[in-house]
Amino acid sequence: MFWRGDRKAKNPMFKMSGWKSVRRHLACGAVAAFLTTGGAAAVAWADAPTPVALSASDRGEIQKVEQYLNQVHTLKARFLQTSESGHQATGTLYLSRPGRMRLEYDPPIKDYIVADGLFVFMWDGEMEQSSSTPIGNSLAEFILRDHLKLAGDIAVTGLRRDPGVIEVSLIERDDAGKGELTLVFETAPLRLRKWRVVDAQGATTQVALLNVENEISLDDKLFYFVAPKKSTPTGKLK
Repeated sequence: MFWRGDRKAKNPMFKMSGWKSVRRHLACGAVAAFLTTGGAAAVAWADAPTPVALSASDRGEIQKVEQYLNQVHTLKARFLQTSESGHQATGTLYLSRPGRMRLEYDPPIKDYIVADGLFVFMWDGEMEQSSSTPIGNSLAEFILRDHLKLAGDIAVTGLRRDPGVIEVSLIERDDAGKGELTLVFETAPLRLRKWRVVDAQGATTQVALLNVENEISLDDKLFYFVAPKKSTPTGKLK
């Protein structure tokens, strides 16, 4: 899943009511979960997390996570997205490392998101317009890097172990206000099962992965952004 606080000003659909507002909330949850960007809105998150000191055991766990993620080249999965208010949406995720990802929502939501290696694009199906940001401005870039290492400009803010599960929380070291990404893994075997994002306003969006397929062939066309044809007032495509 993503614009930060300034998206609200750019998108008047935030003020819509009923089902349209639910759809807009879900779409913006995707934005918060995938396209979080830096900028002035970073000051909105007063309690941005800070890096934690890692024990030798913690560093061993982090190395296992790094090794696993670096071995993932392609992935396809169904996803269930849940916003902080409890609204849910489903769809399909495609990932091709390095740099490329696509999230498609199931009808009636027409939004989709594409990372092409350089930029992340979001198509707003209701407004019939696109938005984009450099991939380096997104939390998704953490897991799309060619050689992923959870150090340097990425800082670990939390490491939690539960039976059969490990969670690793991450921020960009020099811009903690961008948001926090938590990756949740099953441990036997180690597999990515969900992620959570806390955006610049402190709102949480969760994306759970279902029916995951790894190392499969994916069409390159999935990772090119092409805006759909716009509809006319009569409902016909232009």
